[in-house]
Amino acid sequence: MRYYVTINNKNSLELTGLYISKLPDISKPSKRATIEEIDGRDGDIITTLGYSAYDKELEIGLFGLYDLDEIITFFNQDGIITFSNEPDKYYKFSLLNKIDFEELLKFRKAKITFHCQPFKFSTIEEKKVFNNLSENELSIKNNGNVYSKPIITITGDGTINLSLNEEEVIVLTLDNETIEIDTDKLEAYNPSTKVLMNRKATGNYENLYLKKGINTISWTGTISEIDIKNYSRWI
Repeated sequence: MRYYVTINNKNSLELTGLYISKLPDISKPSKRATIEEIDGRDGDIITTLGYSAYDKELEIGLFGLYDLDEIITFFNQDGIITFSNEPDKYYKFSLLNKIDFEELLKFRKAKITFHCQPFKFSTIEEKKVFNNLSENELSIKNNGNVYSKPIITITGDGTINLSLNEEEVIVLTLDNETIEIDTDKLEAYNPSTKVLMNRKATGNYENLYLKKGINTISWTGTISEIDIKNYSRWI
């Protein structure tokens, strides 16, 4: 079976004359932390600060007829990438290092380094839509192995007190409208126009994260629909 990568929904197998000779290993990101040593105390104090972005290296080659411009265009972009040894996951990445296409032409092989953000997401998991809200409560499962910061879209009216796992985290003031809360970017906006709506939301978005497993979202007020995506996340 041939190796491949998919970048921004385009598969490398579609490129004539390109082959992937080696995929990056499946690994997990390291944690960022501060370490403090105190005189008179054994050991040290470690404060974790989250996970670090890290690099994944891909080895590519050329064979037969090939279109170098097409290959350059394919790799000269940022966005999301899936590797064929993890076909059910995608990473968010940037290309920060130079790609030596001269080496590719001369030796018919080259290495490409993708700077990946620490978390990976499902390629098959679809957003959850809740619009039959007979009760002011719903359950959502984070199927990943680490907490997630979902994108939550709410359509409602009036004052809405939103709670997560029985703890109130945010208060919305809506006028029969829809608001999208991106808990990773810590922003709220109109999902159609992308106009910021942070003044419509009061509270700490950082507390609006999903633990591993089942989470309960409840509210007071009037909500007609809730959509949730990126609710599962892996390292």
